[in-house]
Amino acid sequence: MRILRLRDVMDKTGLARSTVYKYIEAGTFPKPIDLGGRSVGWVDEEINDWILEKINQRDHCQ
Repeated sequence: MRILRLRDVMDKTGLARSTVYKYIEAGTFPKPIDLGGRSVGWVDEEINDWILEKINQRDHCQ
């Protein structure tokens, strides 16, 4: 299991920091895990699943 930091999540998804947190607030993006202090990270597989879900949504809408 790999933990991604915010920069990695942004690079992988193409989303801006504010958009990541907006989607988390809306309940449409994986929640971060607390790494201690002010550090958070995301589980790589959860981000991959989110991306695959977006691809599936695109393919079903066509």
